[in-house]
Amino acid sequence: MPKMKTKSSAKKRFKLTGTGQIKRKHAFKSHILTKKATDRKRRLTQSTLVHPSDVKSVKEQLVL
Repeated sequence: MPKMKTKSSAKKRFKLTGTGQIKRKHAFKSHILTKKATDRKRRLTQSTLVHPSDVKSVKEQLVL
């Protein structure tokens, strides 16, 4: 049986932390930034963790 391939889109979007949690970036920070408040844009810059209900599907995409 061949090896399972990792989804390329997931590979680019998610990283594993040292403790095994999955890190992600916030959406809505790429364009149309003029109407968004400065503090909102600053919050969107920071990375966060994947929600516990989504961890299983992300791990399947990353083939962990």
